[in-house]
Amino acid sequence: MKHLPLPHVSLITIIEIMAILVGALSGFIEARRKRMDLVGVFTVAFITAFGGGTLRDILLDKRPLFWVQHQEYAILIFVLALVASPLIRTLRQIVSDRLIVIADAIGLGLFAVAGVSQAQAAHMPVFIASLMGVITGIFGGVLRDIVCNEVPMVFRDGKPYAICAFFGCWLYILLQETDVSDNVALWASAAFITSLRLLTWKFDLRVGRA
Repeated sequence: MKHLPLPHVSLITIIEIMAILVGALSGFIEARRKRMDLVGVFTVAFITAFGGGTLRDILLDKRPLFWVQHQEYAILIFVLALVASPLIRTLRQIVSDRLIVIADAIGLGLFAVAGVSQAQAAHMPVFIASLMGVITGIFGGVLRDIVCNEVPMVFRDGKPYAICAFFGCWLYILLQETDVSDNVALWASAAFITSLRLLTWKFDLRVGRA
């Protein structure tokens, strides 16, 4: 019996899907903390998962937008909202700020490396590519906090956030200039950003807070 070939899924697609899931998780948690209804939960999760990538695609003049091109991403968030809303309501007592920070840090790392990688694929200059990574990493969380009537985390706690993404994007760019494979560069940079963000949070490291 002849087997059909399996579709090829690139690593950057896998990372993007993981980032969307983690971003949506932080959106679910924050929306439930604000006691939003199902529509609110879906909306907050949607903008958290897709906000950064949407702005990136607009700035790169990339059409259709990544979540329009892959409708399954939007469908996934919709289905998860139906499941997550009652589940997180049940677990609301044990959902803490720590879980939000961890989910946010993982999403920051995954989104940022996805952003810088796609900017490089679009032949952007290296500095612009690094900024695209930062934008992809932080903008979904900015929109989430605004919709939830909070000053965005990136602007309020004084702990390095966008800076972590910026350093991690440059790590990825520098690794691209070595013999390190792209797969290793992506995972190493994402892990670096996530770890750096969590370390700054754990040890309460702050920069330039007024």
